[in-house]
Parts: sequence; C-alpha cells; structure tokens
Amino acid sequence: MMQSKMKSHVAVSIMLLAAMLVATSLAGAQAASRFLGTITAINGSTLTVKTDAGAARVVDVPSTASLKRIAPGVKDLSSAAAIQFQELATGDRVLVKLDPNAPAGTTQALQVVTVKQEDVALKQEKEREDWQRRGLGGLVKSVDSATGAIVLTSGAGATAKTITVHTTSATILKRYAPASVRYDLAQTAPIDAIHAGDQLRARGAKNADGTEITAEEVVSGGFRNISGTITSLDTAKSTLVVKDLATKKPVTVAITADAQMRQLPDRMATMLMAALKGNAGGVGARNGSAPMPQGGTDHAQGQFGGGQQGAPGHGSNGLDPQQMLSHAPAIQFADLKKGEAVMLVTTEGASDVTVITLLAGVEPLLEAPAASNLLSNWSMNSGSGATEEVQ
Repeated sequence: MMQSKMKSHVAVSIMLLAAMLVATSLAGAQAASRFLGTITAINGSTLTVKTDAGAARVVDVPSTASLKRIAPGVKDLSSAAAIQFQELATGDRVLVKLDPNAPAGTTQALQVVTVKQEDVALKQEKEREDWQRRGLGGLVKSVDSATGAIVLTSGAGATAKTITVHTTSATILKRYAPASVRYDLAQTAPIDAIHAGDQLRARGAKNADGTEITAEEVVSGGFRNISGTITSLDTAKSTLVVKDLATKKPVTVAITADAQMRQLPDRMATMLMAALKGNAGGVGARNGSAPMPQGGTDHAQGQFGGGQQGAPGHGSNGLDPQQMLSHAPAIQFADLKKGEAVMLVTTEGASDVTVITLLAGVEPLLEAPAASNLLSNWSMNSGSGATEEVQ
C-alpha cells in the first residue's frame, strides 16, 4: 500500500512538472511570435525594427499581412483602421505578430499594428500643454503619507511660495529612473518614495492662487542643484569640471544628448536678478522697447517651469522668472567656455554627475541669494513619453 501511494505521488509530481514545462514552452513561443519596437528602415516589403530590448529585427511584410493603425494609448484593436504598407514610415511604433506558417527559414509578419510617429508627437504636445496649464511644481518640503499631503516650496525671491499637493488613492504617483527625467521611463512608486528635497511636479485641479492642487498625477525625482564656474572642458568626452560655489570642490559633469542647455542673454539675466530681488523698477522695462527673447516650442519648452504672466504669486509687474527661463535660447556643448558661471540640475552624486539642465550666462544672478532655488521649478519633461504600448 505504501509503495502504491509513493508511486502515485511520483506520477502526480511528474505530471505537474510536465505541465509546468509545457506552460513555460508555450509562454516562450508566444513571446517569440511577436515583438514591439520602432521602425528604423524600410526596404521594399521588408521592415527593420529596433525592439524595445535593443535588438534589430528584420521582417518581411507580405501583401496578405493585416496592417492596422491605432491611436497612442489605445490597448485594443476595436477602433483600429486598416492601412496600406506604404503608409508605414521610419520612426513609427509597431507591434509585429509573426506568421507561424511562414516558409522555413523566413520571418514574415502575419499582422503589423502601428502607432504613427506624428500621432505620438501630437499626443506628447497636448500632454505638455496640459502639464503647463494645470501643473504646479517645486522642491518637496514635507510628505504626510497618512493624509496624502505633500508640501512644496516653489519659486525664488519675490515669487517664492508654498504649495500643498493633495493626493488620493486615485492619484497616479510616478518616480523618475536614476539619471533620467524622461517621463516614459518613470515608474509607479508609493508616496513613501518621495522625500524632502526631491523635485516634484503635480497635475490636476488647482486653486486660484496656485497654492493648492488636488493631483491626478504626480512625478518626482531626487536631483542636485549646482552653481559654479567652469574650470575645464573635455570636448572628446563631452564633460566639464565645475567648481561648486557651495562646497568649493570640483565636480565632473557629463553632458549627454538628453541634456537641456540654455543661455541667458545679458538683458534677461539683469531682469531676472531684479525680479528675484523684488525690484519692480528693474523689471519695468519688460513692457518697454526691448522684446522678450522668444524660443521655439520644442522638447525643452517650459523646462524650468512655467505659468502665465501676471498670474497670482508671480514677481513684480507680473514677471515670472520661470517663464522667462523657458524662453532662453538653447545652446550646445561647444558654446560653453572656461571661466563661465553656470547653474545646473544634475543627477545625485558627490563628484561625477550627469547634467539634466544647464543654464549659462548667470553671473548677475549669483548676486541674488534667492537664485539658488531658481531651477527648482522645471517641468521635468512631464507629459506623454515616446514609448507607446500596443497590445
């Protein structure tokens, strides 16, 4: 009897193991039968797709394949529109389902579902506009996990104020990945992940004077603010060394393609300094003959924060330093010079950091103590990310 029971248990164990192996095999086969990525090349009826895992996949798309187009964020095909192969373009996001009955040695698509690059760009622009219109941000002062309240300090000098962010169980809480302010790489995180000193931006319903907001979405991250003078530049490595005015120590700073860099014209720097000191007379020329420099509406628009001019809580004569910074001209690494004063937002670190935001032409601002928090209100690239999921 005992031997019979042991045989029975062994048989059951073998059956369970077999079932697990079959399930694993099926899961692997399913994963291998489809891939998600971005079209990098089109040659005849063949697509080259860079997958989200970083691999390059080449797939033939026969005339019998089903081609569908969906809007960004859509998770099913009920509203998908049929398209022709010639409507696909490099830069489009695609989900490719492979044909299991394709001839041996060939990789053919059974179905291609695409999110067009221009649709993604339009959605991103609308998201950025909404973050600007309904968003508030600043440095985290305190976090109350029990009530969901987060207190921020925002602005500098005459524009400084305190903001209370109210979160609920329905609020989407996200946190930036290390060394990144790319919204599409931000991950869901609990409110306990937010700490004093973090940069934070919230989007939702705000009160008239912008001191309270009931957040629908919150994105946060830990970064470092540095003000100092460039002591050396390495063009080959795209790095520079800055002597931090606060610590008196050199900091090696790496500049990547994602860095947002702007140059303050002399006139704008003088106006900003006056605004930070609360000097109405110094900013009165805002409405004079000298026009405010205008920047293009690009990926970095509002990078230092924003808001409408004349809104409550702004500086003298309706001047908003954060809004002014968003219009400063963009610059490249080659435009930087040894001995130049810069203000930076970087990744966290003591000696080797990566630039997220760099502001040059800031010599006049360093005379205003309030300038140390000038970069605490940038938008942190809030808005729709470039990676759109199609299912």
